Amino acid sequence: MGSPSRVWRLSTGLLLLVTVSVFSILVKLGFWQLDRAVQKQQWQTTLTARQAASELDYAAFINLGNAEPLTGYRINVTGTAVNSQILLLENQVYNGQVGYLAYQIFEITTTQPWLLVELGFVAANKDRRILPDLMPLPLTPYQLIGRVYQRQTNPLSDQLYVEEFTVKNREIIRFQNLNLVALAEKIGHELAPAVLQPDVTPNMNLAKPWTPIPLSAHKHQGYALQWFTMAAVFLSLMLWLGWKTFKPKNEAVKT
Repeated sequence: MGSPSRVWRLSTGLLLLVTVSVFSILVKLGFWQLDRAVQKQQWQTTLTARQAASELDYAAFINLGNAEPLTGYRINVTGTAVNSQILLLENQVYNGQVGYLAYQIFEITTTQPWLLVELGFVAANKDRRILPDLMPLPLTPYQLIGRVYQRQTNPLSDQLYVEEFTVKNREIIRFQNLNLVALAEKIGHELAPAVLQPDVTPNMNLAKPWTPIPLSAHKHQGYALQWFTMAAVFLSLMLWLGWKTFKPKNEAVKT
């Protein structure tokens, strides 16, 4: 066994190492949240500018999708529904209610990718086997004006997990993740890289949730304050613990 002074030095070193390591991690997490807040503020500024800009035509929209994220841009196109098929993205929540985001696929021109158009939010039945009874948009030309969005792919779960149903002679596809590449493979036709949320849809009054920034800059600032507070409390606690634990031993060693 080592001498008391050696044990004391080892214990002090270990306590110091733990204190510095944990304190550094907590502070870094705080600064990371502050950095995320700045990014969100910049993104919000970009979204505001895009909303105020002129509407894009479909060709400009498609070309732009090859160069940068598209969320927030507004487009003005005329398209026709490809079919009466309704697509339902499940596990959505709006105003505390669980449900689906409903979509329909439109053709803008015969040579360009099809466009996925959001019809809006519809509440889900408690019984998953009972699907919403939605009337699709008519298979006639329709002017579509609205904003577009893209969703980040979840690296832990990006599969469609498709289920297909027929309700009142209408086909319904229910899926779990808005993966446009996988969805395009499923339907056998290329899709535009973003979804259109039109300002108005005929004969429909469904809510249209708009959450391009799930966590605001203020949220990140609040989280940063929590991390910094935790760092300060932890440091104070460890200093107090070190003083209570090692001060008597330190005095004993000196004597």
